[in-house]
Parts: sequence; structure tokens; C-alpha cells
Amino acid sequence: MKYPDYIQELIRRFSQFPSVGPKAAERYVFYLLQQSPADLQALATALAELPLKAKRCSQCGAYSEADPCSLCADASRSTDLLCIVLNSQDMAVIENTKQFSGRYFLLGRLLNTIEDVGPEKLPINALRSLIKKNNVKELILALNFTLEGESTALYLKKIFPDLKITRLARGLPAGSDLEYADELTLANALKYRNNL
Repeated sequence: MKYPDYIQELIRRFSQFPSVGPKAAERYVFYLLQQSPADLQALATALAELPLKAKRCSQCGAYSEADPCSLCADASRSTDLLCIVLNSQDMAVIENTKQFSGRYFLLGRLLNTIEDVGPEKLPINALRSLIKKNNVKELILALNFTLEGESTALYLKKIFPDLKITRLARGLPAGSDLEYADELTLANALKYRNNL
């Protein structure tokens, strides 16, 4: 059976979300059809406001309500210790361990030859500027233990040869995303990080 075009369009759009296939997208659409018009309008308003309200910190790149974000504006945080993460979710997971008192920098993407993400597509100039501005002494690479994460780590080591570069300890499972790690495992990985 073919659904009406407006339902098909919503299924197509939900299918574009990470880890959402056509069947899950279909369930989302039919769940929404059972909601009150007021709830649907509130969801639509929140989605419409997202590009207007979403800001990025000019220093670390995290989504924030202010620029600079609360972590970059916190004078008590160490400026010479910089943790490199992929995204805001990874930053939040590390921050929840309460084991790190330095600053962060979000790469936004990892080197990936299949998806045509080369070094020129990484924010290396912004990273260089931040390292110089804050007189960074150590980079902690908190990147996923995947082929892309490892490639990016090796590239960063190559372009910053005079900087102390460490990785999170290998207690984290290989091939997994940081956002799914429990806080204790991540706290220990941060505490017992290794030189690269």
C-alpha cells in the first residue's frame, strides 16, 4: 500500500536521520499522527527555531547559548591543556566525568577517504590559532577508536610534532563512539591517557 504523499515525504525525511531506516521512520510518522495538534505545533516551532537559536562557540566550536561558551569563558579552567573531540556530544560525555579541567576543541569531522574528508576539510587553522593563543602544552585526543579516529590522531601528531599529544587510555572498546561510554570507563581513560 502506498501512503499519501505528505506521509511518504515525512518518512523520507526521517529516514535521513542517523541510524533510522524506513521502518523506524514510518513508526515515527504514525506516532506523530496520533499526537495532539498542540504537541505537533510545539515540535514544529522548536524545529523552526533551531537554526535561529543554535550558536557555536567561536573558540571551541561547541553548540552554546553564548559566545564564548560557559566552558571557554570559565577562567578557572586550564588554558594550556586542550582536549580534541569530534562533537558536542563527546564533549558533554567527557565533561560529565568531572575529571577534566582544561579546554576543548571540536573537530566536527574525522579524516575519511570514503566520504572524501581530507585534511583540508578539518578546522586546522582554527586549532593552530587556539594552540598559539592559549600557549597549549598538551593535546588530549579524545577521538573514537575507529579507522577514521586513528587516521585523524596520526595526522594531528604529524602536524604538531613539537606538542605533547596523548590519547585516552584503551579501556574504551575499539570501534565504538565515545558518547556511548559509561562515565567511569571514560574517567579512567582520561586519567590514564597515553602518549601518542
